[in-house]
Amino acid sequence: MSTNSSSFFKTLSIIHLALVVGIVAFGTFKYMNNGSFKANADPNDVFIYVIPVVAAFGYFMSQFMFKKQLQAIHRTDSLTLKLQKYQASSIIKYVFIEGPAFLALIAYGFNGNALFLVIAIFLVVYLYSQKPTKLKFMNEVPLTIEDKTEFKNTNT
Repeated sequence: MSTNSSSFFKTLSIIHLALVVGIVAFGTFKYMNNGSFKANADPNDVFIYVIPVVAAFGYFMSQFMFKKQLQAIHRTDSLTLKLQKYQASSIIKYVFIEGPAFLALIAYGFNGNALFLVIAIFLVVYLYSQKPTKLKFMNEVPLTIEDKTEFKNTNT
């Protein structure tokens, strides 16, 4: 049975797009309901300290976990297994970015602080830039010559 890598990337792209659209829709909803855009920082607001730390943690953990899971992909694995591991690694990376973005939007909904909305926007832009492509897969995963041949043949 031949591996259909196109279906893996189509599925991963749909998941990625759903996460991005979900955050954008939630952010739009929060902005429309709140309507305020305050630029002052209340030092008694715990979110002023928590949201930037959680956002930075999510960003760095997304990178760390993705790279760590890519290291678990062995050159001797089948192409199907490599695709499955890459898909799982990518989804975990997306979740580490999406979680802090949602938290920032929830915090923005509480008090309308612009900092939280800006952090969420940056996280969404970063998440969007992580869109899965076949070229990224070929550059990030250790593929054998046979894998590359099979990969190219199933994408035509």
